Amino acid sequence: MEFQAKIMGDLKEAMKAGAADKVGVLRMLNAAIKNKAIEKGKDAVLSEEEALQVVAKEAKKRRESILAFEQGGRPDLAEGEKKELAILEAYLPAQMSREEVAAAVDKILAGMPDKSNQGLVMKAVMAEMKGKADGKMVSEIVKEKLA
Repeated sequence: MEFQAKIMGDLKEAMKAGAADKVGVLRMLNAAIKNKAIEKGKDAVLSEEEALQVVAKEAKKRRESILAFEQGGRPDLAEGEKKELAILEAYLPAQMSREEVAAAVDKILAGMPDKSNQGLVMKAVMAEMKGKADGKMVSEIVKEKLA
């Protein structure tokens, strides 16, 4: 709940400062978190980890939109998405570098008896990372290590 209170506090500050872009993103984020809680059940409250997953999901949507807009020749729209992504990333844990992820994958692989099933390896690695690394990058590293 502390995480959600921080978002609400930041929303109030952004409203007072007149930062329309930030207000819009934080309102969207707050609505997404509330929708997830409603989805979970009546009077449900999301844990901090679940709320972070919502933020990560919204950030992923922005990354995909940026890529689509850039491929479609719409840099103006991509720029708006980049601004939103920057605001969302402030609420995510610091992302691990490729080298840190590779070291973590090596450590996890060393402790696994069955390394042939990429799905099981990915499940173990992603459970360890918990939002600290991009899933696409982790998948690439796991494929390289298992090849």
